[in-house]
Amino acid sequence: MKLEEVLVSVWRQALEQNANLVEIDGRRFPVRRTARQRLRQVDFDFEKENLRGLEQNPNTRSRWAELARAGTKVMQFLSGGRYLANVADGKITFYGKAAAAGPKKSPVRPS
Repeated sequence: MKLEEVLVSVWRQALEQNANLVEIDGRRFPVRRTARQRLRQVDFDFEKENLRGLEQNPNTRSRWAELARAGTKVMQFLSGGRYLANVADGKITFYGKAAAAGPKKSPVRPS
């Protein structure tokens, strides 16, 4: 599976299907709720990277929050605490040029 497919799959399972567990390549990851806002959150691994999907908080000032207030299902995805992408109604948007290539990898240095 490609990163784009995984992110859309996580979004679909957590927000559209309201699943308690998200399944990726036969592995299951629990969907939890954040303590304060009760937003859905799922921590999962993809290609040895730890990723987090977090339901968009509709009570912020971002354009994504505006969409969430209007009924659009929006999930932000983070890698290493940095925003990587989001999925809104099944459409993915990556942040930055490096993000389009996937989670940040350590550079390989020639020996």
